[in-house]
Parts: sequence; structure tokens; C-alpha cells
Amino acid sequence: MRLAEESRPRDDRLPTPTTSIIEVQLRRGTDPEKLDRKSDNIRSSAAKVDDRDERTIAVFVPDESKAVFAKILDDYVNGPVTAEAGNPPNKSLVEAIEAFRTARLETFWTDNPASLPADPHHQMWWALWCWPCAEETVEDACARLGVRAANKDRRLYFPDVTVIPVLATRATIELMLFMTAAIAELRRATDNPVFFLDDVRAEQHEWSDELAGRIVWPGTDAPAVCLFDSGVNRGHALIEPALSESDLHSLNETDWGTSDHHPQGHGTAMAGMILHGDLTAALGDMSERTLRHRVESVKILPPDRFDENDPASYGALTQQAISLPEIAAPDRPRVFCMAVSNLEVSGSTPSSWSAAIDQAASASMTGDEQDAPRRLIVVAAGNMAAETDPTSMQPQDDCPIEDPAQAWNALTVGGYTDLTEVRERDYEDWIPIANAGELSPHSRTSVAWPQGRAPFKPEIVMEAGNRATNPAKSEALTFDSLSLLSTGSDMTRMPLVPFQATSAASAQAARLAAQIVADHPDYWPETIRGLIVHSAEWTEPMLEMFREASGKKQKYEIIRRFGYGVPDYDRATASAKNHLAMFAQATIQPFKLQGQRKFNECHYYKLPIPAEVLEQLENKPVDLKVTLSYFIEPNPGLSANIEPQRYQSHGLRFDLQRKGESLDTFKQRVNAAEREDSRRGPRVEPDDNRWLLGPNSVSAGSLHCDVWSGPAIELLGRDMLCIKPINGWWRDRAREYVNRQTRYSLIVSLKALDVDVDLYTPIRALIDVPVVEIETDLTPA
Repeated sequence: MRLAEESRPRDDRLPTPTTSIIEVQLRRGTDPEKLDRKSDNIRSSAAKVDDRDERTIAVFVPDESKAVFAKILDDYVNGPVTAEAGNPPNKSLVEAIEAFRTARLETFWTDNPASLPADPHHQMWWALWCWPCAEETVEDACARLGVRAANKDRRLYFPDVTVIPVLATRATIELMLFMTAAIAELRRATDNPVFFLDDVRAEQHEWSDELAGRIVWPGTDAPAVCLFDSGVNRGHALIEPALSESDLHSLNETDWGTSDHHPQGHGTAMAGMILHGDLTAALGDMSERTLRHRVESVKILPPDRFDENDPASYGALTQQAISLPEIAAPDRPRVFCMAVSNLEVSGSTPSSWSAAIDQAASASMTGDEQDAPRRLIVVAAGNMAAETDPTSMQPQDDCPIEDPAQAWNALTVGGYTDLTEVRERDYEDWIPIANAGELSPHSRTSVAWPQGRAPFKPEIVMEAGNRATNPAKSEALTFDSLSLLSTGSDMTRMPLVPFQATSAASAQAARLAAQIVADHPDYWPETIRGLIVHSAEWTEPMLEMFREASGKKQKYEIIRRFGYGVPDYDRATASAKNHLAMFAQATIQPFKLQGQRKFNECHYYKLPIPAEVLEQLENKPVDLKVTLSYFIEPNPGLSANIEPQRYQSHGLRFDLQRKGESLDTFKQRVNAAEREDSRRGPRVEPDDNRWLLGPNSVSAGSLHCDVWSGPAIELLGRDMLCIKPINGWWRDRAREYVNRQTRYSLIVSLKALDVDVDLYTPIRALIDVPVVEIETDLTPA
């Protein structure tokens, strides 16, 4: 025990260990749980048996229970023997022990010994088998060590264990193992669609039915994701309870029907992904799953025997598709999702289709009443051609995001990937094209779009799968093992199918949006979009690109590949103690007609960040993240392609009080109404260069996000934030336009990079509600 205690690792990033772990070898036939003392938190794990039926276990002994463990052995040696048989205390237990050894990482490895990497720097996805109560401990350790734990959708939940995939090196896993005492067992992360598509292919129905029986299905009044695609085959066990017959629509129901006609069942796979996400983990665990959103379908693609839709008509067809479910179920909250795009047509400038989406989102399409609800519309960025010859592959930056994903008001979704291991038999030596955390080979970017005239797209990336090449790099293929798993349209033959690309990514994003709608039915679509984007974080490979960027221009290009990163449900819906979010939903009137056309008002927010918190943090690094989300009314007129302010009805910007800037000077700088001479602003020092993107990055688009990074003390006195309008075509129009009001959502978070810092308690003490009070002034600069 003393040796185990002395060999504990030390690392300033993690709390000091308080548990010793020893390896115990038991004689053949011994119950591995014989040493457990649950009341004293003495636990055994990682039970293994060799060819001679001898057992090896790891035993966790907390410091406060060392005496208990020692007494078991001491009583055996020194305790009184029984009167009848003359046996010492604990005879059966102690005599079952063959040896004690200091535990090693190998002690916990219960997978094939040959698959355990020997190199301490080898990085892979590990499966951490943890006690259910230790999930937060593992998450905290991952955050402290800067490694990535898979989100909850990729974890497995069983009554006695939670399996968490973690991407890390062997050395990092070893540190977590012995410093947290939270990991009961280690294996290679093996959950993969190949198991369901190949190994148990004949049993897919049983697996699907078993999962369907564990789901608590939503009621008919639950929020829905309305899918525009090739139709959905509703009879699937994992779809039917969440898709009513009355929620199947079609642009031409008489001739096209509503069922999925796509050869690969694209619409049905989209529906399954919208409801459940990647099915790989869900099928493999035993937990009850509660589904709180539904799916609706509008078939917008004609079957093969019919003429294709005219691309020029897709704007009108999309708006028509939006009206069908709204007429059928007008009171149901919904998110719209579309993975259809105008193939090989760049979305660098507004089109009739993208403008129609912007119009629908802003509730300004034909037939919308003045108080019609705004709409959240999720669209896919479009896919790269699946070339089999690697030499024919174009660079992804040369393949722009496809029309209509440039829509300003839409949430555009690209793809990244964490899937890096080819599992197909005879292809194990093939090499993934992308490493974990990098851009999916399926995804397009907007790097080729003109900066300043085209919005940043995509806003987020989700898992889209990977591809691989042979060792000679003469052939490239898309593998099931590098894909996600969803519902198949041929329920009789293959109810589970591989699914990938930005279709899968956009379906997951729509699912996330519906989950937030179910949690917060009072949040606006603008807010849901803002929360998703605000929750996004870049993976380590993406962050490395930012660190290597030589200037703002290169950072803009990184945003045009990955958006603002990978969103997360937990971050979007809750504030961690060191990452506090505040938001406002507000209405603003940008312009007014009062003799002449003028800007109307600014909104000021005092951020509830106590000065004493910043003073206490001093030079510790913090991130202040600001996301502003609103919908514009589009006007794709003659000069809208070259001048964003001609396309937008109005624009909004945020501005933070600068270092050393008084409140009066700040207001005079951003607001002409605060000045004696409205044409001349105060002389001020330029802003610091701590914004990731900076104000020059903001031009086109209706969502603006930026991060200020620096020492906490430099935010002292910078607690006022302004929302101000900029020009748009409303200002030049008749009174009913120029005097219109519009809405926005503002989300601000302060994140301490030191995970031990508690921002939540002191800040939360100042605010009783999450919506911050607004101070209004007139006429921004």
C-alpha cells in the first residue's frame, strides 16, 4: 500500500490524488468483487482471467479507508481463530490473494493486449469505463488536461458503468487514471457502425426494436423538425412514434406521394438522424432515452420518373414547403432543415433561393402577417464530390459552399470528423484523409468567397464522417466505419444504414436546435441560432491553425472553414462555474422618419461582472465571447451583390467599452446623439488587438460573433456594451418601413481558462434573471 501511495503521479493541472490503486492477483475461481467494501468506498475493477483461470483485479483504496483495508489483513494474521474450525478471521478472502502489486495502466486494459499502444505519445480514442458517479470527474480532468471527451450522444450508459470515449495519448490517459481514481477499466473505443452493418446485420430489426422500446416518445404537441427532402418512410420502428401520418406532406402529393423515393433512402436517414443523432451509441447501451421533439416531412424532390424541379423555382418551392406544416399544425414550434443544394453553384452572392430562405426566416414572405412567427432554418453547406482517385480531388477551399447556404438568416452547417479508424476487414491499413478534429473530407468551405461582401459560412460544423486512402494513396473510398449510423428506408432488408456528409451534419444541428426549443419554448429562433453558435468551440487542430495564423485575414479563412466550431448541448443550455453566459432578447427600432430619415436608438448593457472578480483574477487569462443574432429582411436588388447594406433591411453591431475609456467618452464614440457636434466624435485611443476577428471582420450576415482574450484585469472598467444599428434599405423606404421595429438576441459569456476559477457564484449573485436590463439612447455614430 505504501509503495502504491508513493508512486502516485503529480501534476499541477489535476487535484492531488487521494486514492491508492493496487493490483491484486487472485487464485482461480475467486469472485473478483470479494474485496469490495462499498460502505468504505473500497472498490475493485478491471477483472481479468488468464488461461489458468487465475484472476487479476485493480483495487481502489481511498486514503480514509486505508485502516479498513489494513485491518482485514491484520485480523487474519493476529485476530482470534474461530472456536470450531480454528480458522483466522477473513480466511477465505485473504487466502484467495496470490499477490499484491503496484497497479499499472496494463492492469486496467481489458481489451486485446496486442492493441494497447506502447508509445506514450500515441493518440487514439480510448474507451474509459467509469462508475456512473464519476462522469463529471472525468469531464473535469479532460478539461484540465486539454483533451476531448466525446459528447453524451457518443457515450454508453449502463446500470453500473458509463463508457466515455476520450481522444488522448497513452501518457495523458495514464495521468488521468491514477490521479482521478475515476476510471474502472480501459479499452480501445470500438463502437462503430460496422458492428451493426456487418457483424449483426441479420439482427438489425431486433436491435432497432430494442432501442425503440427504451425510448420515451414525444407527444403530438412537442416541437418538431420539419425536413425538406425526398420524403420519409414512416414505418420504421425508430421513426413512426415521432412522425404522424398527418405530418407527411409533399409539394405534389397526388403524383409524388410522401414516401422516400431516394435510392439510398436519404430522407429517411435524415429523419432518423434528426430524431436520434448517430445511432451507434444509442443502440449499444441500456439506458432509457427521452425524446422531446418530433419530425415532420415535406417531399420537395420529385421521384425519378418526373421532371426535376427548376433550380430557379426552388425559392418559391421552399416557401411553399414551409407553409404546408404551418397550415396543418399552426401552434407547433418547429425548426426547418434542408440538405438540398444547387449542385456546383457557389453561394458567394445572394440568389433568389437564398433570399427566399432569408425572407421566410424573417417572416416577410408572401402571405406572412405582420406578427407572423420568425423561423429557424438549418441548411447544409454542400458536399465535395466523392472522388475515388485522390489525384482528382480538388482542395476543399477551392470548392465553395453551394447555393442556398449563403442565406444570411439560415444556420449553415459544415462538417468536421472525429472518425479515424477503418474497421472493414482487409482494409485496416488504409489511412484516414482527415485526422480527428479536422475538416471532414465531405465538407465545402467559403474561403473563396469575397471577404466583406459574403457572410461567414458555415456558422458551425458537426460530425460528417471521414474517407480513407490506400497506403499507396492511389485510391480513396468512403467506409461504413468512417460514417454515422441512421435509419434505412428499406425496413425489411436493412433498417440501419451508414450516413455521412453535410446532410448528416445539418440533421444533427437541427436536432440540437429542437432540443433547445423543447427546453426553452420562450426563446426566439434568433436566440436558438445564437445559443448554438455561442456554444461552439474549436477542436485542438482548429485552434492550432489559429495559433499559426499570421494575421486577421488568415483567421477569417479559418472561420470560413470551420465556422465558430463544434456546438454542444450542455454548453448551449447551462452555465458552468467557470463559463457564465448572459443573454438578452430585445426589440429595437433602427431608424425613424422625423423630418428626415435618421438612426433611431442604441441599446446599452452593463455587464454584471464584479470588479473584485477581475481584480482577484489579475493576470489570469479569460475569454469574453459576444454573439449577436438577428434576422434581416432581404432585398436582392440590383446592387445587393456588391453592397451588403443594399441587401439587408438593417444591420446591427456590438461595441465594447475600450480600455481606459470613460463611460461618457464611450457613449460619445458610438452615439452621435451624445456629442455636442454630432459630426465629430471624441479623440480616442484605438482598441486593443485582443479581439480574435476584430470589427473589420463584420460586414455581411446577420450573426456576429467574436472573442476577446487577455488578462482578466484588462477588462476592469470595460463593463458597458452597446448594440447599435447600421444602414439598410429600410432607412430609404416609405414610413411603414423606416419606422419598423425588429428583434435581436445578445449572448455574452466570460470564461476563465483556469478551470478552478468560480465565476458563477459571484456573478450570479448580482442577477436574478438571465435577461439584462437595457438602457436606450438615440442616434448611433
